[in-house]
Amino acid sequence: QVQLVESGGGLVQAGGSLRLSCAASGRTFSTYAMGWFRQAPGKEREFVAAIRWSADRTYYADSVKGRFTISRDNAKNTVYLQMTSLKPEDTAVYYCAADSSRAWALVVGTRSSEYDYWGQGTQVTVSS
Repeated sequence: QVQLVESGGGLVQAGGSLRLSCAASGRTFSTYAMGWFRQAPGKEREFVAAIRWSADRTYYADSVKGRFTISRDNAKNTVYLQMTSLKPEDTAVYYCAADSSRAWALVVGTRSSEYDYWGQGTQVTVSS
């Protein structure tokens, strides 16, 4: 079992920044990949970013590349999503997810079906 709790969402003006955090508990955090996804009203959940268990590989959706940075602190069991140059189209509920069934995996998933545990989500609203 893995429990995930996101924090850090809020309301920000376009061009601003936010940092999301996701604290994990349960299975050994340092052994599995973590991802961030988002879902805007009326839209499908979409991939945002992911990071390998070893933190040496990261992946981003084209829409956020160069603006968002995913990182993790395995000593704190926490993954982060630093978001800069925010746009109104970044408005969504952001979810962190754990791919805990593939410990030590070299591959990192970008599809929601590859993740088996999810947080409750945190709202990010970017005003124009």
